[in-house]
Amino acid sequence: MGLAGCAGNWGGGQQVMFPYRANGDNSLNSNYADLDPQVTGRYLVYVSERRGSQDIFLFDLRDRRLVPLPGLNRFDRLVSHPSISEDGNWIVYAASQDRRTGIFLYRRDLQRTRNLVPTLQGEVRNPVISANGDRIAFEVSLKGQWDIALYDRQGRPLPIPGNAARP
Repeated sequence: MGLAGCAGNWGGGQQVMFPYRANGDNSLNSNYADLDPQVTGRYLVYVSERRGSQDIFLFDLRDRRLVPLPGLNRFDRLVSHPSISEDGNWIVYAASQDRRTGIFLYRRDLQRTRNLVPTLQGEVRNPVISANGDRIAFEVSLKGQWDIALYDRQGRPLPIPGNAARP
C-alpha cells in the first residue's frame, strides 16, 4: 500500500511505501481488510480486521510503527470511520453496540473512551474531528433524513453557521 502526501501544493505529492510483513502485527499493512484510513500530520488511523474483529489502529508515519491504543478496542463493538486530531490525542469513530450506533471519542493520553451522544435517538455515521480536537462533525438520521451535526468534545451540540431555521 502506498500513501501519497501533499507536498506543499495540490499538484505534487510524495509516495511513501509501507510494505506488507507476514508477521506484521506491528506493521501498517496486513493480509486482512484494512479500511477507512484517515491521515493527519504524522498519524494515520484506520480500521483493520487483522485480529479477527474490527479494531482501530494508529500508525505513526514518522516513527513507522503502530501505536498502542489501550482501552479503545472492545470485542462487543463494531467500529468504522475513525478520525484523529493533529496531535494524535483524540480519536473519534462510529460504532455499533447492542443494536445502537454511537459516536465514540477516545482520549489517548488518558486511555479512555466514551459515547459522545448516548441519548441521541437516531442513527449516526461518518464522524470527523477538527485538527485541534475540539469539534466533531458527523451524519445523523433523526427523522428519516441524513443531516450534519456538530458537537464539542464534551458532547454538547454546537450551532452550524448559516443553518438558522427558515420560516
